[in-house]
Amino acid sequence: MGEWGFLSKLLDKVQSHSTVIGKLWMTMLFIFRIMVNGAGAEKVWGDEQSKMVCNTKQPGCTNVCYDQAFPISHIHFWTMQIIFMSTPALMYLGHIMHIIHKENKLRNYRQSQSYSCPNTPMRRGKVEIKGDLLASYLTSMIFKILLEAAFIVGQYCLYGFVTIPKIRCTQYPCSYTVECFMSRPTEKTVFFIFMLVMSCVSLLLNVIEMFYLICRRSRRCNKA
Repeated sequence: MGEWGFLSKLLDKVQSHSTVIGKLWMTMLFIFRIMVNGAGAEKVWGDEQSKMVCNTKQPGCTNVCYDQAFPISHIHFWTMQIIFMSTPALMYLGHIMHIIHKENKLRNYRQSQSYSCPNTPMRRGKVEIKGDLLASYLTSMIFKILLEAAFIVGQYCLYGFVTIPKIRCTQYPCSYTVECFMSRPTEKTVFFIFMLVMSCVSLLLNVIEMFYLICRRSRRCNKA
């Protein structure tokens, strides 16, 4: 879990400048994806290829069969998913840091010149999600929705919904139809379904948050 510490600290900063729904999404990312992937899934899979049993001693055949069944490791797939899903939020954080730096610089300048400070998007050390920042936040939401949907489809295309206990392989260098057997297929199926459900919940939260921001923006425009 140590390798996730730096990313968690950055996402924690994003959480302080997000909506309530965004905070819920970030909490779900921390607990149900990063922690489960780091603490639970790695122990379930580990070096899965060495635990797969095939009815052959042909050199290289087991490697080919495993690659056929799993083109990418489940742990690596979910790790890549977490990183890709965090990237739009980190880009939004970069925009926030730029706005805070610019507002602090402008405030210091006006104070040194004895000017009154204008209304700024900052309030109590935080920024209000409006204007360019709202556009940046909505853009990050759109990218998160597209990436989440792509990974859901990708997980289904690569692995399906369940782990098949027996794999049949006929590729070279296997000289005949080889049968390989996975270890703990039921436990792996549980993790498959769990991570898929978490992806669907994350996608739903992103969609809800996007419509929430759009509706809030529309109400402000109507009042103006």
